[in-house]
Amino acid sequence: MANGLYRLAEGHPYPLGATWDGRGTNFALFSAHATKVELCLFDAHGHEAERIELPEFTDEIWHGYLHGLQPGTLYGYRVHGPYVPDEGHRFNPNKLLLDPYAKAHAGQLKWSPEVFGYRVGDPDADLSFDERDSAPFVPKCIVVDSTSGSRPERLRVPWDMTVLYEMHAAGYTRLHPAVPPELRGTLAGLQHPEVISYLRGLGVTSVELLPVHTFVNDNHLLEKGLTNYWGYNTLGFFAPDPRYFAGEAVQEFKGMVDRFHDAGLEVILDVVYNHTAEGNEMGPTLSFKGIDNASYYRLLPDQARYYINDTGTGNTLNLSHPRTLQMVTDSLRYWVAEMKVDGFRFDLATILGRETHGFDEGGGFLDSCRQDPILSSVKLIAEPWDCGPGGYQVGGFPPGWAEWNDRFRDTVRGFWKGDAGTAADFATRITASGDRFNRRGRKPWASVNFITAHDGFTLNDLVSYNDKHNEANGEDNRDGHSDNRSWNCGAEGPTDDPDIRALRERQKRNMLATLLLSQGTPMILAGDEFGRTQRGNNNAYCQDNEISWVDWEGVDDDGRALQEFVRKLLYLRRRLPVLRRNRFLTGEYNEALDVTDVQWLSPAATPLTGEQWADESMRCFGMLIDGRAQASGIKRPASDATLLLVFNAHHDTVNFTLPDVPGPDAWTCLLDTNMPVREDLPVFNAGDVYQVTAHSLLLFALEAKGASARVLANIETRLTDAPE
Repeated sequence: MANGLYRLAEGHPYPLGATWDGRGTNFALFSAHATKVELCLFDAHGHEAERIELPEFTDEIWHGYLHGLQPGTLYGYRVHGPYVPDEGHRFNPNKLLLDPYAKAHAGQLKWSPEVFGYRVGDPDADLSFDERDSAPFVPKCIVVDSTSGSRPERLRVPWDMTVLYEMHAAGYTRLHPAVPPELRGTLAGLQHPEVISYLRGLGVTSVELLPVHTFVNDNHLLEKGLTNYWGYNTLGFFAPDPRYFAGEAVQEFKGMVDRFHDAGLEVILDVVYNHTAEGNEMGPTLSFKGIDNASYYRLLPDQARYYINDTGTGNTLNLSHPRTLQMVTDSLRYWVAEMKVDGFRFDLATILGRETHGFDEGGGFLDSCRQDPILSSVKLIAEPWDCGPGGYQVGGFPPGWAEWNDRFRDTVRGFWKGDAGTAADFATRITASGDRFNRRGRKPWASVNFITAHDGFTLNDLVSYNDKHNEANGEDNRDGHSDNRSWNCGAEGPTDDPDIRALRERQKRNMLATLLLSQGTPMILAGDEFGRTQRGNNNAYCQDNEISWVDWEGVDDDGRALQEFVRKLLYLRRRLPVLRRNRFLTGEYNEALDVTDVQWLSPAATPLTGEQWADESMRCFGMLIDGRAQASGIKRPASDATLLLVFNAHHDTVNFTLPDVPGPDAWTCLLDTNMPVREDLPVFNAGDVYQVTAHSLLLFALEAKGASARVLANIETRLTDAPE
């Protein structure tokens, strides 16, 4: 079907995708096993206007050039080839397919039998062949002008200064009173001056957005009146999802990044390159499955009809195939070079490092990132686990990568909950988990420490519920993790009991202080800084409503006090370099400098013994970080402040003797989670006994001279300022 609207030329096999050059558009699509590829052009109403066979096939790339075809044109592909599921091939030219390299999409998937390559309900299941046209029911691709002018370069916040803040791009502003109603839930709303001002004032450096790539709403959720809120069901790795935009997606996304960069904030994208929204053999045919199923997906070696399901979502992208690997790395480079993002958090990243023989830290994708001059220069953060064989790989990624550290999450939760036998592991986690990361020249920042994330309880719910309450998800509360290491402090859910409320607030401060005063890279879940609740739902992936949205107007006095406490913690972290050392604290004595970088103290101010560490009832100890310890590879003493952290997870007060260390003998109490607001900071002498309240954390700084003294003086002023 062609009416000759455009003059067709052979074009080029590169770059892949639809590329406008000012005179026309080049189309290039990889498919190793197709027999013919048709480019379909659509009018503004989504009706197919022209169908053009791509004339050339070069190095497994089908390509053609259309003179005069302009940006904004809607298009898709129909790909011909064998439909032999038992051999891994699922070509069906009746199904309109999205270009894997499309930079923008129009419309949403409408679930209907026509979007499946087989006849739904047929006794032969996916071995049958459906001849109905899917075009009326699927999104279309948009030709985009990527020749935008010069824009600000990316930010480069040093890893040791980085504080991550995980948020949902839409839910963060859905209820924001300062954002105009028509912009709430969009990236135009996210770049509102009051939103950016709040983030800057809080003290975070890097915003980590949940997936913004085009994704599909699962049919089973829509049938229950729910939706895929988190967006971990990607269908296009180059296109931002239209749902997040008030205007033109590409330009609005670029504008958001520019505004964040102007404010000194990095933008990190949570990306899902481990699977797609097409599911298993019973899933729809929307893009990759119909373009070249056997190349894009990992199939069972002896049963190519079926998919390897290391993701738990039905399929797994085959990054062992060079063209699939190229697509992923091309996508990453596009978001960095063209959209100017500053890094990525990779969902189920173990899959990206898994070859046919298993996880390999020298695998193709991981090697590609290390040697690529663009990708090796941005922040790369792995979620280092999946449900496949050998899937748990915390600490197993190569140099240059940071990793979510769930050991930190679980241990810190357990310690403050009062679990027996957690003290020794707690000490390891707050010193950047050297048992996992201190190898091959990796730095403490490689451990991304978190206590809460999008998946699980919020911080408020962690101290308010013993059990998950996911009834709203429609799965009879069977979904979500049951092992949350949470403690409701005496009542399940909201309560008016003043003692329980006070304990909950102190526990929030304890965990936030642990997170932000530990070695490594901290990550805060958006809203935890003022006690956001999901009403006990620890798996709110399908709740695009008030359960998940950030409730700005619901912040009460306790929430505002917690906000100010977090601001002060982040101020301390910025001003005290000893809290973010670029060398692992090991507890080893440096004879040349006559200093031990970290010492672990009993409440009697004596070094903890092996027997004490092994005591499962031990729940109170001190961590002395010597500011004179070597801070870099140069063997010389540092001149940072010496700090003492005291952790008490006991249910009762503990008398803690302040230690006598070389130098001045005066200790200033910078922080006590039992007394978060003080008019002045008390000073104590070595040998004085401090009554450490049950369930509390303290931070002391040794009196200092010179630059350190000036820093501590400024800190004292900041910590005793009234809340803004």
